[in-house]
Amino acid sequence: MWTFNRSTAEAPTMPSSSNTLPASSISINTTSTVTLHMPVYAKAIFGSFPSVQQVRVENGERCLIEAMDELNKNEKGLYRPVRLENGDQISTTDDVLNGKLARVSYTPFEEFELVSNSKGSCMEYENQEQSSKIMEQMRILRQTEELCDVELLVAGSVIRAHRYILAAASPYFKAMFTNGMVEMKKLTIELQDIPEESVRIIVDYIYTDKIAITMNNVHQLIFTATVLQMDVIVVACQQFLATMITSHNCMSLYHFSDIYNCTNLISSIEDFASSQFRCIRKSPEFNSISFHHLKSLLNRSDLNVSEEQDVFETIVQWVSSNPRDRQHHFVQLFKTLRLHLVGWNFLCEAVNSNSYVKNSQECREIISAMVLDAMTPSKRKHPESNHENTSEYSASMACPSLTASSSSSTSTFRKSVAGAIFCAGGRGKAGGPFSSVEAYDWRRNQWIEVPDMMSQRRHVGVVSANGNLYAIGGHDGTAHLATAEAFQPSIRQWKRIASMKTARRGIAVASIENVIYAVGGLDDTTCYKTVERYDIEEDEWSTVADMDVQRGGVGVAVIGRYLFAIGGNDGTSSLETCERFDPMIDKWKRIASMKNRRAGSGVCVLDGYLYAIGGFDDNAPLETCERYDPDADKWITLDKMSSPRGGVGVAALGGKVYAIGGHDGSDYLNTVECYDPIANRWQPAAEIKECRAGAGVAWANVRMHQLSRTPEKCDSGCAPSGGSYCI
Repeated sequence: MWTFNRSTAEAPTMPSSSNTLPASSISINTTSTVTLHMPVYAKAIFGSFPSVQQVRVENGERCLIEAMDELNKNEKGLYRPVRLENGDQISTTDDVLNGKLARVSYTPFEEFELVSNSKGSCMEYENQEQSSKIMEQMRILRQTEELCDVELLVAGSVIRAHRYILAAASPYFKAMFTNGMVEMKKLTIELQDIPEESVRIIVDYIYTDKIAITMNNVHQLIFTATVLQMDVIVVACQQFLATMITSHNCMSLYHFSDIYNCTNLISSIEDFASSQFRCIRKSPEFNSISFHHLKSLLNRSDLNVSEEQDVFETIVQWVSSNPRDRQHHFVQLFKTLRLHLVGWNFLCEAVNSNSYVKNSQECREIISAMVLDAMTPSKRKHPESNHENTSEYSASMACPSLTASSSSSTSTFRKSVAGAIFCAGGRGKAGGPFSSVEAYDWRRNQWIEVPDMMSQRRHVGVVSANGNLYAIGGHDGTAHLATAEAFQPSIRQWKRIASMKTARRGIAVASIENVIYAVGGLDDTTCYKTVERYDIEEDEWSTVADMDVQRGGVGVAVIGRYLFAIGGNDGTSSLETCERFDPMIDKWKRIASMKNRRAGSGVCVLDGYLYAIGGFDDNAPLETCERYDPDADKWITLDKMSSPRGGVGVAALGGKVYAIGGHDGSDYLNTVECYDPIANRWQPAAEIKECRAGAGVAWANVRMHQLSRTPEKCDSGCAPSGGSYCI
């Protein structure tokens, strides 16, 4: 683009009938500025004007005649003549067309005088609409079949296009038109064994950037796009099919994805199959799944099964559908079974008695090695998980080291049978206590609402035992509570149980075998060191030995046969001291003190270690965390949380520690963090629905489907079939 100054002087007017005007000079000055698009060869004209003060080349062109019209047209539409350097005069467009321009000598661009207000100024121009406008013109040229230089002959139909456009969009066509192939010079190119409709759709897409994908054409589009090496269409087709997965077509899509190596679609199918496994394994098409995909599916921790027994039954079902060709796969599939999650009776009866297991020495050795290892006293380390003593009895509970001796790939829980974390009561922004309860679904990474407690309770003690969840003591906003209640997941109901002897808040509770211990706490006048014992079968409370120190806001946990009391407040200050209770001799014993004083901290056990998270010292909430090794009687400092959390609730699930809610010194929190002991790092997790501190938090060995208001359905969240997908 050229910028120059146009004279404001009036040119002499001439009769409108005259086609030729007398010559007159044009004075170029700075009184007004006109910006025009000029061709490169217009330099011939401007080179003859020594008085030009500003010339700037930018971008774009128009034809020379348009430029001259703009230069030499006066207000009455008449032309002023332009005197060229060689003496010629251009007074009409006819003069240009008659060749006078060819005789013009011009000054090279470098000799122009450039005028600028600042030294070294530069403007970079980018026309973001240029590409789309060019493609729009190419689309029009194709529609009108102008400048088309290639014809694709597909199944007897001709599709005309521009080979440069095809080569730019498809590596297949680029290789065809640039690598010395015979098609380089051919006008008509035949594409064999490719559906005509899909080729036409893809060529249209090349020119328009739009394509409609449906269940009727997606197969052909993936095939044709694969041939033409147009990965973007293959990916779009996979995204479309991922929205169409159902339990009925899941297995056929597995097979389809294998043929075309649709890795993204395979990942989506496996996610769906894992979440809908309980439905899919019962379908007739399930037995058609390949060994590779079945093994991959059974290895997933998020496999949705009611019990680990379902996995063993699935393996037997798949092998039995074609034993001659599949029996040699049994051992590899058997290794995906997480034996520490299998019920002890099922392991002894169904697994050991199975013919495939009996006929496999390797399978028998796997079972024997785990059982023998479990019987070795020196290896009876604490199990990897946070098992509570419940009526749900598995092999790992009978032999804890079954978990520890398992390989790392199979020693973790299935998310669907890993239990749930409950968060009950507490207080929030309004100040009053809650009766609401939430449960964390690890498989879906979300919190769900479960039935409210019968009473509002803040600073409540919560524990799981004997298959139920227990909420004990606390404060209801009016008075301290001695009452207690139990939640039965199977019927989703709370019921009253016997009350404690002493009403208190800031209490901590834990279970050993069929007994619950309520430890410490406080009321408006006293911090308690008393401990009460609840017999679940007898529904009766009794007292046991007092702690050495008063502990309100204490944290408790169980490792082996010992009950640990961590920190708290003695009525004067927060405590770093800790002690251990042995129920066998009814005595407390001091253990190593923490590195920080903590009251209202969260305490739990994972992998045989005790964790103390957050809490308050005498001044502020804490983000610091510590871990206690009972064998070494030693505390170590861990990675800090992202936020201070006083009155935080803590529980372990799936090999990680979850810190839930709390108060950061300014606000009540609904945020959740989980700690990975291997990485020594905290990461965010799904938030609870209510901001709360002083809630009772505990893990319970329940199934999430028991807690849902509605039964889990197959194909939940799937898009209906028959739709279209446009990109």
